[in-house]
Amino acid sequence: MSQPKVVLAFSGGLDTSFCVKYLSEDRGFDVYSVLVDTGGFSEEELDTIEKNAYSLGVKEHITISKTDSYYNDCIKYLIFGNILKNNTYPLSVSAERIFQAVAVAEYAKEIGANAIAHGSTGAGNDQVRFDMAFRIIAPEAEIITPIRDLKLSREAEIDYLIKKGVDRPWHKSVYSINKGLWGTSVGGKETLTSHSYLPEEAWPTPVSKSEPERITLHFEKGEVTGLNGEIYGSPVKVIQKLAELAQPFGIGRDIHVGDTIIGIKGRVGFEAAAPLILIKAHHTLEKHVLTEQQLYWKEQLSNWYGSLLHKGQFVEPVMRNIEAFLRDTQGHVSGKVHVYLAPYRFHIEGIESAYDLMSPVFGSYGEMNNAWSGEDVKGFSKVASNQNVIYEKITELAEQK
Repeated sequence: MSQPKVVLAFSGGLDTSFCVKYLSEDRGFDVYSVLVDTGGFSEEELDTIEKNAYSLGVKEHITISKTDSYYNDCIKYLIFGNILKNNTYPLSVSAERIFQAVAVAEYAKEIGANAIAHGSTGAGNDQVRFDMAFRIIAPEAEIITPIRDLKLSREAEIDYLIKKGVDRPWHKSVYSINKGLWGTSVGGKETLTSHSYLPEEAWPTPVSKSEPERITLHFEKGEVTGLNGEIYGSPVKVIQKLAELAQPFGIGRDIHVGDTIIGIKGRVGFEAAAPLILIKAHHTLEKHVLTEQQLYWKEQLSNWYGSLLHKGQFVEPVMRNIEAFLRDTQGHVSGKVHVYLAPYRFHIEGIESAYDLMSPVFGSYGEMNNAWSGEDVKGFSKVASNQNVIYEKITELAEQK
């Protein structure tokens, strides 16, 4: 008689390694481990993770490559919306996790799994993201969360694995690193405080560049298509190339503090040179080519979109509605953006676009105008101030009574 199937969201780290042994040997499941690659792994790393999965005793291990669809279905809209959580964080892990969770749930449904498992603890956001995706996509499957349910410490997991014959250098991992296409998160003892900053050795990319560089990003209808005159076949390649150029400057490092889904404050370090540069560059280009009302309403809906994504609401239908709006605003967001890179900083130098609304055809701010006269401005100012003039006068008369 065959054993029940459980699909495990697998990263190869301590928590998911514990889950394999626990689910297969203590719970009697055939474990199907799945890693969803969203741009954070090399071929060598994927090969090592697969070998480790089979050595732990999984029935089957697969890697689902989702980097391109991650960009097309998610990251693209984070750029369109210039989305930074609390004006700081590009939602590197938030976006990646829920996207991965949906892919795991779809795979579990495809193979008819009896259960789906993840290795999240009971203290963070990921448990909610995985649970929600699993319940929505594969509601018939049981959700098993060994680390959360057993309330295990890191030391207890290591002791368990050693007893099972799995002895690896788990204790050497001082910092928790999660790398993806849209940035790398860094967690450690410093991020558990409110005052400490991460030391130099905590950051994945050492600072090795000291001479400033100038680069040019090419945008076509809101999507980044090229870098320094070279047009790439995929925005993903531009993001990867930009990260290679900018991260050695130490650009994109910061610590985000925000409200978690479960209602507590949390801090996380991140290294996200490409996301921060692209969002700033895209936003600058938009400020030149979009109208005041387009910019205003984009900001309102983008903040909402980012908040819902952070909370694991990726499959909520309103997200598709917001995406349709964001997509529609990008028709004129084409051109070049010039960026200056230096150690630990960058700034936008300027843009070039056929749709630039600063066109001198109509005038130059503070210098001259070609489309109106001084008398036009006098009349406009009188009409524009009329309601406030009435308000002030009525208030004055009322208070005299």
